[in-house]
Amino acid sequence: MYRNTKRTVLFPLLLAAGVAAGLLLGNWLGRHDTATQLRGLLQQASMPHNKLTQTLSLIENQYVDPVPMDSLAERVIPLLVEELDPHSVYIPASEMAELNEPLEGEFDGIGVVFNMATDTVIVLNVIPKGPSDKAGIKAGDRIIEIDDSLVAGRKIPQNRIVKRLRGPRGTTVRLGLGRQGIEGLVDVDVVRDVIPIRSIESSFRIAEGIGYVRLGQFARTSFEELERSLASLRAEGVTKLIFDLRGNSGGYLDQAILIANEFLHEGQLIVYTEDRKREQLREYADGTGSAQDMEVAVLIDEGSASSSEILAGALQDNDRGTIIGRRSFGKGLVQRQVPFADGSALRLTTARYYTPTGRSIQKPYTIGDEESYEADLWNRYRNNEYFSADSIRFADSLRRVTPAGKVVYGGGGIMPDLFVPADTTDLTKYYVEVAGRNILYRYTIEYADRHREALNAVQTLDELQALLDADRTLVEDFVRYAARQGVAPRQADIARSRRLIEAQLRAYIGRNTALEDNGFYANIYPVDNVILRAIEVLDESRNDD
Repeated sequence: MYRNTKRTVLFPLLLAAGVAAGLLLGNWLGRHDTATQLRGLLQQASMPHNKLTQTLSLIENQYVDPVPMDSLAERVIPLLVEELDPHSVYIPASEMAELNEPLEGEFDGIGVVFNMATDTVIVLNVIPKGPSDKAGIKAGDRIIEIDDSLVAGRKIPQNRIVKRLRGPRGTTVRLGLGRQGIEGLVDVDVVRDVIPIRSIESSFRIAEGIGYVRLGQFARTSFEELERSLASLRAEGVTKLIFDLRGNSGGYLDQAILIANEFLHEGQLIVYTEDRKREQLREYADGTGSAQDMEVAVLIDEGSASSSEILAGALQDNDRGTIIGRRSFGKGLVQRQVPFADGSALRLTTARYYTPTGRSIQKPYTIGDEESYEADLWNRYRNNEYFSADSIRFADSLRRVTPAGKVVYGGGGIMPDLFVPADTTDLTKYYVEVAGRNILYRYTIEYADRHREALNAVQTLDELQALLDADRTLVEDFVRYAARQGVAPRQADIARSRRLIEAQLRAYIGRNTALEDNGFYANIYPVDNVILRAIEVLDESRNDD
């Protein structure tokens, strides 16, 4: 969060040492008042480990010029935290709301999903029964003005647009909309209200008897969302589940425990933590889980961390699911958030996580060496770990065995039961260019504009697939569009990347409907080898039955 050179780290310490030395010299010269005050300060902070408190007190009370202590603390605290583990962090008050919002499950706003791919705010979806829906805003509308101020075509950063659209519930924002078929702007007043944030990004029946759930983060409402998703999937005849945790960096520990409890049997250990005093806190399943009979495949990758690894480790160590994908991140440190009066907070590591077999989830780190820690994922790539399980080495001392006799290893992250390498088969120079320059995505925005009425009528995945299947020239039309954007067609590349291009086009178009992320994942999974492998595994188990 803060980057500091050696000079900036040493300067405050040298300054503090200089101030203390000056005061001691003054005492030695016989300045009685200073000496008396200094002795009082030393009595309050006489122990060696209180030197920092002592130094700050000296600066505040004795330094020749007034010093804004709050500002000094904002600079010093991050320096201190940098000397700890990679996950202890100081969070300024100005950043707290933004960091906590995705985990709290709601925010105050107008209730639209939008994109600024063309330097104009394009409404992709409107949350049903939300403020914008009630005000008459429609998918496909362009937000040209906000509170009578022009925002279209002005290259305003997206985060500033978000801040202008959001605000306390009950307040009103006036929008000037551009709408197809309407001359001039359509003025709309939207009364802001609470908007739910879904942590389950997608949930649908992906194959006969198999459900798919993608959890983006462990937020305060994740367990409740999962319960609703499982009930809906069961109503569609689902008895097996693909639980996608790829890219899920974690969140609330209690939600991971509650979700693990859904799948585990009574008395099975979920996770335990151990603090500096070797004191342990153990969490066990209580036998009330609604999915104890459901076969499950959990998908992980190097972006799966913390609570994701706790859940995956709990199921793996209890022989309660098949873990598929690539080795997870390796974050096994427990943070306690300590709030300060000014709204800032310190997230301080207070314990370590361990899986039921006693594996430490945390990968190795060197205190104070954040750069090497952050380079770990790049080093995995260079070592070919994304493409070959044989490139991953574990020390035999970290070997553990599950109750069913499966060998697992600690030492950082969760190694999947079935390794699926990163797939680069369909990547070509042409695809990288049209995707990297955002041409592929911009095409789907224009496509949605041309087919807005039909897309707005889509309510089910079957309707979406029928609509997309009817367009047999989708890829060819895109290639012509890309050529107009300056990317000449390369027929050999297009042939090789065709499946990938078509899946991406269909997925982005699907997200432009009321189905949102379900429309995306239902169309992208045919080119996702990890999901395809999970379907195979769950299908094989059905055949064995």
